[in-house]
Amino acid sequence: MSGAGLIGLAVFAIGVLGSIALHEVGHLVPAKRFGVRVTQYMVGFGPTMWSRVRGETEYGVKAVPFGGYIRMVGMFPPHRNRDGELVLAASSTGPFQSMIEDARRTSVDEIRAGEEHRAFYQLPVRQKLVVMLGGPTMNLFLAGLLYTVALVVLGVPTLTTTVGEVAPCVPSNVVDECTSSDPQSPAAAAGLAAGDTIVAVDGVAYDDWYDIVDVVRAQPGEEVVLSVERDGATLELPVTVGSTQVPDPDNPNRVVNAGFIGLSPSVEQQRSSVVAVPQRMWEFVSRSGQAIVSIPSKMVGVWQAAFSNQERDPTGPVSVVGVGKFSVAVAEDQATVGWKVANWLTLLAALNMALFFFNLIPLLPLDGGHVAGALYEGARRQIAKARGRPDPGPVDVARMLPVAYTVAFLLIGMSVLLIYADIVNPIALN
Repeated sequence: MSGAGLIGLAVFAIGVLGSIALHEVGHLVPAKRFGVRVTQYMVGFGPTMWSRVRGETEYGVKAVPFGGYIRMVGMFPPHRNRDGELVLAASSTGPFQSMIEDARRTSVDEIRAGEEHRAFYQLPVRQKLVVMLGGPTMNLFLAGLLYTVALVVLGVPTLTTTVGEVAPCVPSNVVDECTSSDPQSPAAAAGLAAGDTIVAVDGVAYDDWYDIVDVVRAQPGEEVVLSVERDGATLELPVTVGSTQVPDPDNPNRVVNAGFIGLSPSVEQQRSSVVAVPQRMWEFVSRSGQAIVSIPSKMVGVWQAAFSNQERDPTGPVSVVGVGKFSVAVAEDQATVGWKVANWLTLLAALNMALFFFNLIPLLPLDGGHVAGALYEGARRQIAKARGRPDPGPVDVARMLPVAYTVAFLLIGMSVLLIYADIVNPIALN
């Protein structure tokens, strides 16, 4: 790895650790503000590499920097008896019930005498929500801040409607090189050249490259008229759209026919106005949410690519190893420092946006699981109040521990698969 690559890797590592640390700060600050005793604030998992005790909290860094946590006392309430009093069960049967009771007992043992009111489960629902949403909200804030700086201050790499390159032929497959038997590309045959700026297709004006792509791909075999600006003049160039095979956006494991004329756009570092930031942020949020939702369906493709020569889906999920490789590629790119910084900020913004959505999944041990438990607790209390019944008390989140362990096992398995795939068959960067 080059010196620039090492810088890119260092930037990525600092960005990831900083994002994790601030995520946990988002939990820590409101928890302390509401009086909950926090015994640990840790970045990472596994053996502790460094720690210091400040007040009643141990702050530290652990060996595996793929997450973090704060330890709050009283996460799980004990049982309620028939009189509504919170008590520990005298005995338990079965491995799952034993696991639940052990967790309850450990939670209660952490509460010091006279500080029962400082247990997390004693918080009102609204305060539980603030504590558990604090971490994801911090990631959302960081994503917005980083992306805004990249957009407004530095400018981000943006595909333009100016032609960057004209393909000499129509390849039989998108991954093939041109051969003597391949016909000339429609763009080359029509006389398009690098530097031409496409302003309209069939008389309809476009200022977004992706819109032009959508129009062309939908018309294989048809003739379209491209209006291009060249040396201050506007030319009308008829182009017969060719046909080639591209990955199906709904199923990357198969290909479909699509229109092809043989153009690639130029890329410019463009700044956005502050007024345009909300719309760009909404697009950013929407794409990130869709990416998180699509992860389960795309894991099949990751498995196939990891254990075969099948090409990775460029829109599929990646692990921290994959994102680290992206950061190294940015550092080694022959580009200006401003361009690289903008790319790094955008990459870290995307990482924080992914953490935001991922942690909101309503399953333990993720933050969203605790949020769902608090919302259920609030709804149950309101229903009891409306019916004139006694307060049912805090929700027994400990009962969901078997689900939490199952989810954690699945997440670890997915992470290992993604890391392996990113090592043996990484997504090709262009």
